[in-house]
Amino acid sequence: MKTLRDVRVGETVTIVKLHGEGAVKRRIMDMGLTKGVQVYVRKVAPLGDPVELTVRGYELSLRKADAESIEVE
Repeated sequence: MKTLRDVRVGETVTIVKLHGEGAVKRRIMDMGLTKGVQVYVRKVAPLGDPVELTVRGYELSLRKADAESIEVE
């Protein structure tokens, strides 16, 4: 299982599944990260947290913990 946290800078991946429960999963979905969406990893902060993504035409910063709950291919 490859997660969004494992993706390298400059790669584009597709979301396969969201893990997590309740409010956390809902918050991630509200940000536009849903099944089938393509995500481009723009950059990663020096200490690895947060990760900057391009999703649906806008930039989004996501914490490492949240990125680990998103399965990609």
